[in-house]
Amino acid sequence: MSTDIETRLSSLESRVAALESARDGSTATDTNLKSAKPQSAKEFLIGLKLGTAVEKTAALGYFVETVSQVGPFNVDDIEAAFRSAKEKVPTNIGDMVNKNIKKGLFMEHGEKKGGKKSWVLTSTGETLAENGFKESAE
Repeated sequence: MSTDIETRLSSLESRVAALESARDGSTATDTNLKSAKPQSAKEFLIGLKLGTAVEKTAALGYFVETVSQVGPFNVDDIEAAFRSAKEKVPTNIGDMVNKNIKKGLFMEHGEKKGGKKSWVLTSTGETLAENGFKESAE
């Protein structure tokens, strides 16, 4: 009889752990793997395998806005992210941003930041970044 109770208790504990993990967005296996150290811009770019400066600008815009939580970003923020990632800084970051605006990934923010234009990601830009900058198979 005690084995039946122990089995049921173990089962209930597993179910509660699964429910708690689902609630906070983690899984039972990755809960212990989370680190307090934030991800660097370099680590972020390494996993993406991007080729062009325009793509890297889009990725670093996402990084600045969401990972670093800077909010609206300007050319200085993007340049700092390129330097932090130890990537070659494009000669004309504004042009890279404009190309991402034409792609629908960035949009101009209404207010200036540090006396310069600032931008935010569009929902399209966020979705593309969250999918690892791979176009959907629709």
